[in-house]
Amino acid sequence: MSTTRPVILASASPRRRELLAQIGLSFSVCPVDIDETCLPGERPEHYVERLAREKAEAGLAQAEDSASLVIGSDTTVACEDRIMGKPTNAAEAADMLRHLSGRTHKVMTAVALAGEFGCYARLAVTEVRFRALSDEEIHAYWQTGEPRDKAGGYGIQGRGAVFVDGLWGSYSAVVGLPLQETAELFAEAGQPVWKTWLPSAEKSV
Repeated sequence: MSTTRPVILASASPRRRELLAQIGLSFSVCPVDIDETCLPGERPEHYVERLAREKAEAGLAQAEDSASLVIGSDTTVACEDRIMGKPTNAAEAADMLRHLSGRTHKVMTAVALAGEFGCYARLAVTEVRFRALSDEEIHAYWQTGEPRDKAGGYGIQGRGAVFVDGLWGSYSAVVGLPLQETAELFAEAGQPVWKTWLPSAEKSV
């Protein structure tokens, strides 16, 4: 018999939904509300992993089925150890993009998987280089609405792609979910994603 456990994504992000569907996972969406304030002196990599774990654990706590596997994830942009979350207004977005202009920054995305076994986590760090940006295009970009819900004030899967001069690491992590690391977590939990690709009769064996 199949031992597939329900999968829950503890995020409202449409990008994470699309990425999970891309690798063949069936899941439900149950966003959680946690305090995302960065702790004093907290490094970016510790910050995103902590939030990913907290989201996954919060999602598991409110899951109807205790056997569920809950995915939590968080992304931040760091340039010279400055943590850049989502801009709250045009001035903040412009300040972020000017800071990234002509520089290489790091996109850090952590993914966590919580279940009855506890909580596992992985971190993906990708380097992204921007070409020089003009104030005119930064203003035009804000007007599109795209930067408003993106860490660092840009979306690589959208119009923000024209700013990118180079990328070293995981593209999916920059979009919002590192797929290789996500698959590793599911395999570690005993539910490898490749099993979802098998015909139904083979899955139940």
